[in-house]
Amino acid sequence: MPQGSTNIVIVVQARMSSSRLPGKVLLPILGKSLLYRMIERLQMVKHQVQIVIATSTDAKDDAVEAEAAVIGVPCYRGSLDNCLDRHYQAGKQYNADVVIKIPSDCPLIDSRVIDEVLDFYFDHEGDYDFVNNLHPATWPDGNDVEIMTAACLERTWREASRPLELEHTTPYIWENPDKFNIANITWSAGLDYSMSHRFTIDYPADYDFINRVYEELYPGKVNFSCGDILVLLDQKPEIYQINADYAGVNWYRNHLDELKTVGAQNTKTLSNQ
Repeated sequence: MPQGSTNIVIVVQARMSSSRLPGKVLLPILGKSLLYRMIERLQMVKHQVQIVIATSTDAKDDAVEAEAAVIGVPCYRGSLDNCLDRHYQAGKQYNADVVIKIPSDCPLIDSRVIDEVLDFYFDHEGDYDFVNNLHPATWPDGNDVEIMTAACLERTWREASRPLELEHTTPYIWENPDKFNIANITWSAGLDYSMSHRFTIDYPADYDFINRVYEELYPGKVNFSCGDILVLLDQKPEIYQINADYAGVNWYRNHLDELKTVGAQNTKTLSNQ
């Protein structure tokens, strides 16, 4: 089913104050910022979308707003720590019927994956409040797609109260399947690389990995795919090893006692943490 007049807003949350890798969204990738490269990939989505960078009102994030102007996409500024409010307000400001949450630490995200999740949403339009590929995840980490209706996001914004729900935007939804109609899309390859392959950025080694992938693939194919990255890693396993120690490490590890639908099997803790 085509999207018709549905207004899709992709909200990219971005800030400068990352604790492990400050300023990561503006690190250089082939002469442009990491955020620039990521937005470039989002603009390859076949569906008609409005991309909005959502940052905070913190002075450090003036740099993010300036970069949004360079890229040529709008920037919404709101709460530093309440990302749920940031998503809700950005969606509301741009009259979203559907909001897609894509975190800025996914600069290798494949537009084809986003389209696949969107296609499912529109093929079943009206059936689901929340369609995602993360709960449970199967694609390599860094292909995070969470689609929610405006009504779903507003209800979440009104009802969610725990700090982790406000910080991470969507846990209230996927932790309450009795309140929302939820669909999860698994990787059609039948594989699960969510804990073994890391295409996201949180540590210096992740940046080195992402930069190397761009150097290898971008010059020959701007819209390189998740599959292209996997072929590269098979051909040059030394690239996979750059950040392999961090594969499976995610924010769940800090909240296992608070989450109902996520367990120790869904995360990994570094031995030095």
